Amino acid sequence: MSTPLPVVVSGAFDDLRARHLRFLEEAARIGSVTALLWPDELIQARTGRPPKFPTAERCYFLDAVRYVARVQVLPATMNVDRLDGIGNLQPAVWVNEETEASAARQDYCEAHGIDYRVLSSAQMTGFPEPPPMMTAPGRKKVIVTGCYDWFHSGHVRFCEEVSAYGDLYLVVGHDANIRLLKGEGHPLLTQEERRYVAGSIKFVKQALISTGDGWLDADPEIRRIKPDIYAVNEDGDKGGKREYCEKMGIEYLVLKRTPAPGLPRRSSTDLRGF
Repeated sequence: MSTPLPVVVSGAFDDLRARHLRFLEEAARIGSVTALLWPDELIQARTGRPPKFPTAERCYFLDAVRYVARVQVLPATMNVDRLDGIGNLQPAVWVNEETEASAARQDYCEAHGIDYRVLSSAQMTGFPEPPPMMTAPGRKKVIVTGCYDWFHSGHVRFCEEVSAYGDLYLVVGHDANIRLLKGEGHPLLTQEERRYVAGSIKFVKQALISTGDGWLDADPEIRRIKPDIYAVNEDGDKGGKREYCEKMGIEYLVLKRTPAPGLPRRSSTDLRGF
């Protein structure tokens, strides 16, 4: 088997959404992706304003993306049109989004024998269902459910913690059911986009869309997957889930909402309109 091409991408990766993940997915089709992350000071210097999320939080989220092999934080004084400050990393390909492409970057790559590639918007359309992640045989199956409308570092942390108990199946609520439970204006994102974002996290074996209704809208998926554990956080411990698990013979696991060490606590409600 040939060694994957070393690929670099570079950017702020602030408030990671589906379009960023589609870019990373397409870059990963070329080779093994190292994400060169702009620190807070560099973003401030480039844009005149601080990022929405600090360097440590952006690094944590980006490192959890299944399409990224490695994250490297750039020096604050880095010239973002060059790759001079990346240590021993020797990329074969530098991939850019169409909106970030520049003649300076192309000239740099030509001068240093690096393949410069630009991905067009047309190459990153739609939200393909991420295939199930490969995992070790014999692990327990764990299921989690929810809206996952504005996926943030708190969701990543929850998935990380839950995946320690077994293979994680994440079921996002279908659009009509989210409106039923939360009212008009919800969800912000379509079910396909929400599944895509959640399924792009390396702690998630597979992301699915619910086909039932109410607080137990994932009942059809649960009956099909036959999980050993149903995990929720403290906010999700409602809607008859505990009683449902007792009836189904599924272990019910309630986890505290704790952010990753050193990161702020996040909630989708607080981030709406952020």
